[in-house]
Amino acid sequence: MALRKFLPGAAAADRPFPTDASDTATVRRIAGELDALPVERARFLAAFAYILTRAAAADLDISHAELRAIEQLVAEHGGLPESQAVLVAQIAHHQSLLYSGTEDYLVTRQFRELASVADRIALLRCCYIVGAADDTISAHESNALQQIAKELDIDRDDVNAIRNEFASKLAAIQKMLHLRGDAG
Repeated sequence: MALRKFLPGAAAADRPFPTDASDTATVRRIAGELDALPVERARFLAAFAYILTRAAAADLDISHAELRAIEQLVAEHGGLPESQAVLVAQIAHHQSLLYSGTEDYLVTRQFRELASVADRIALLRCCYIVGAADDTISAHESNALQQIAKELDIDRDDVNAIRNEFASKLAAIQKMLHLRGDAG
């Protein structure tokens, strides 16, 4: 791919990304762009970026704020330069548009297998950050976040703790507060 020559590790671009039987098309596509990283780290970040995109796209719209949050989280958690994080986020976004119904569960399951419990909890918190990037976590996004937590096999207490951190961003809570006149 022509973009590879501009990314760190361009010398390694000639070697094909080693595939694993458990890799989904999405993970292969994104991880292939991260060929300067160790293979397992590239798979981890590919799945991480895709799941963040899955959370943002749950309401069938990824806002600019949500996309920017994904880029920042991929850069931060991946230790990637901003330009590479933007590329990974864009590929995850496009893969989500193409394969979301098919690959959502498969990519999340693969991440669960690659990640520690702490990594899975950190990912769920990042999903909430993405969902809240536009100041509201819609009902569709909230449902998707709960589904992601279930697929990641995160303990219910941990899920509730994260959800409580973002309670003021939940559309249902915002509506209730608005009806009570507590919005402000």
